Amino acid sequence: MVFNELTRETNILYAGSESKLPIEHPETPPIYHSTANIIQDMDDYDFASTGGKYYYCRTANPNRDGVADAVSYLEKGEQSLVCASGMAAISTAVLSLVKAGDHILANRSLYGETIELFDNILKKLNVEVTYSDFTDMNSVRAALQPNTAIVYTEIIANPLIEVVDIDALSELAHANGALVLVDSTFTTPLAIRPLEHGADLVIHSLTKYFGGHSDITAGSITGSKKLMKKIYFDYLLLGGCLDPNSSWLMLRSIRTMELRVMKQFENAKKIAEALQDDPHVRYVNYPTLANHPQRELAAKLLPNGCGAMLSFRVEDDRAKVNAFMHKLNLVKYLGTLGGYRTSIAHPATAFRNEFTPEQLKAMGMEEGLIRISAGAEAIDDLIADFKQALTVFKKA
Repeated sequence: MVFNELTRETNILYAGSESKLPIEHPETPPIYHSTANIIQDMDDYDFASTGGKYYYCRTANPNRDGVADAVSYLEKGEQSLVCASGMAAISTAVLSLVKAGDHILANRSLYGETIELFDNILKKLNVEVTYSDFTDMNSVRAALQPNTAIVYTEIIANPLIEVVDIDALSELAHANGALVLVDSTFTTPLAIRPLEHGADLVIHSLTKYFGGHSDITAGSITGSKKLMKKIYFDYLLLGGCLDPNSSWLMLRSIRTMELRVMKQFENAKKIAEALQDDPHVRYVNYPTLANHPQRELAAKLLPNGCGAMLSFRVEDDRAKVNAFMHKLNLVKYLGTLGGYRTSIAHPATAFRNEFTPEQLKAMGMEEGLIRISAGAEAIDDLIADFKQALTVFKKA
């Protein structure tokens, strides 16, 4: 668009802004970078219309809506909101559904920063938070209160890979009038769809398995339209929406999610079995192993696979654990998980500044505990790398 009667100074702001071709059916959707869409008139400024819905990028964006549709499909949910990170999804969901005087009952085994959110932010808002052992339904029953508004858990708890009976938990929570919120990042909808097991909301750090390439940070909230409507306006005000370019990349990554993640599930199981047989390993935490305390529950809840996360414990010697990390060739230490390449983390180090040594031990984060995020490499290469590195623990 160029106006012949206007100056170059003005025209340069408009030249080239109109599309040359009406491309209606591209194989790959375009990226809608624009932070705003032009509104034709007051009638167009209506959220029920296309123009109104996309009038501003924080309110809605076609790329972000594409991701939301894909997540809703995978989780069999009615509606999803896509956030700028997993923590944005967790904080938006929880803050939207509680008020001063409410109580949250949370699993004692949770992502550490979720615990920090509960303890450092929600308590300042006069929301009470207590923790219970969610592998024991009697413990949950005893911890529920008349003002419990939310029961919050993960299906597979980090870092000890404990499995929560989401069916029984949902039944208890709903009988008490509480909503069930599930962080299903570790499991993904390829292993379980929590909404089909009674959960009211399912939350993901899309950064992990949905993105899968360690190059996108995002999160999601999925539930019924009624509940999502309650969350939506706080979502807008908190501003934690995902940008168009990251949304485009996320949808692209979701296309190959099943190919990647099912291989990662398979690799995790085989790594767990190999480590269990290694003389330098004290124990391995993975739900398919015969000695896992929730093996039968996992087989019932997770018939398609028990996730790509496992942990194992070696000698509680910081110097030797560091030597083990240095000796690994393929596997690297990362502060995240879920990527297509195998990585490790040291849970005690990750939260050493946030929790006391006593708290870390109570959460099972011993110095010798190492967490593995299984990738999609050839399994023989991975097992060989772990085996040769574990020789640093050989007794003198």
